[in-house]
Amino acid sequence: MLSWEEFEGKEKEIKSSLEPKDLHEQVKEGPSKEKTETAVKIGAEGPADKKERARKAIEKFDNRLGEEALDGRKTRVQVDQKAMINCRADLNQLVPFKYDWAWQKYLDGCANHWMPQEINMTQDIALWKSEDGLTEDERLIVKRNLGFFATADSLVANNLVLSTYKHITNPECRQYILRQSFEEAIHTHAYQHVIESLGMDEGEIFNMYREIPSVARKASWGLQFTKELDDPHFKTGNAEQDKKLLKNLIAFYCVLEGIFFYCGFTQILSMGRRNKMTGTSEQFQYILRDESMHLNFGIDMINQIKLENPHLWDEEMQDQATGMILQGMELEIEYARDTMPRGVLGMNASMMEEYLNYIANRRLVQLGLPEEFPNSGNPFPWMSEIMDLRKEKNFFETRVIEYQTGGALNWD
Repeated sequence: MLSWEEFEGKEKEIKSSLEPKDLHEQVKEGPSKEKTETAVKIGAEGPADKKERARKAIEKFDNRLGEEALDGRKTRVQVDQKAMINCRADLNQLVPFKYDWAWQKYLDGCANHWMPQEINMTQDIALWKSEDGLTEDERLIVKRNLGFFATADSLVANNLVLSTYKHITNPECRQYILRQSFEEAIHTHAYQHVIESLGMDEGEIFNMYREIPSVARKASWGLQFTKELDDPHFKTGNAEQDKKLLKNLIAFYCVLEGIFFYCGFTQILSMGRRNKMTGTSEQFQYILRDESMHLNFGIDMINQIKLENPHLWDEEMQDQATGMILQGMELEIEYARDTMPRGVLGMNASMMEEYLNYIANRRLVQLGLPEEFPNSGNPFPWMSEIMDLRKEKNFFETRVIEYQTGGALNWD
């Protein structure tokens, strides 16, 4: 057994062996003469000297260093040079537009701007603190959904900024992706605002994506696709790599934002319809409107990549895309069963499964794939109406409405 004395002795031996033999000589000598002279010279410079030094540096500057970053793309951009991926045109030139729909979605996103603190949370705080305000099943739904969504939007934003953005080689689409990333930050802010307002245990809620299995499995499923693109050596340009990018887009737009969000949003919005947690429900409604725009943008982008690169959308890729949609649906059904062990808010896990079959069909059709559940229906038709803020009279009468311009509250 290693005694404490032996450990100390070995530590001293290791420490001694790591010390430079001429350490004391280095301390005596101090910094080199050359370094000292340079430091004194810079310290003694006046404004005129610094300006002269900057002028000389610019005279010596070689423009080719910056031009190399353009990789030979020095000419003016023509529309037919633009492409969604693997484009060689200058990405710093926003116009001329090739994808007008992407630019319009960016403008709509800007016009729909809102902030979480503008929404009144007073009723929610009183209800949450009241002992008989909510049932235990309703409290479970609120906590589980905040636990998932509080980190889910961060996962989406990180994937956009760190993995996806650099591989989308179209400036107007990049413009929307930047807007989307900002909106994901607003959503995370909104969940944090609700959690703080209700006085919840922040550590418990923000760690659910690692500690609660039904939440963790959804997060882990998405992260596997981020990891594929996180490799610093990953580059598009061949079919295998391009398909990895395409799968990432399907995973995050069609599954995370297109399936994983729907159980939780339906549950929270159902509470709002019953005049419970109306502030939280209002936050979720604005978030859902944003997420619907993200979903539509992502599907348009995926379909454009398919159109420009038909060789990627082969039978194998179509089968993988279908499998991803169905896997996402199964994970969301697991989540529904976990959050609703019993019937609550006029719904139950069986009804949610039917709804998710319906949503999965929609995602498949949007990608040009056949439905897998031909007889499924929508058990929550009110969801389609509640998404449209224009149909709500004064339920959401907040300053957010003042941001809207030109009928911009549009889900299409």
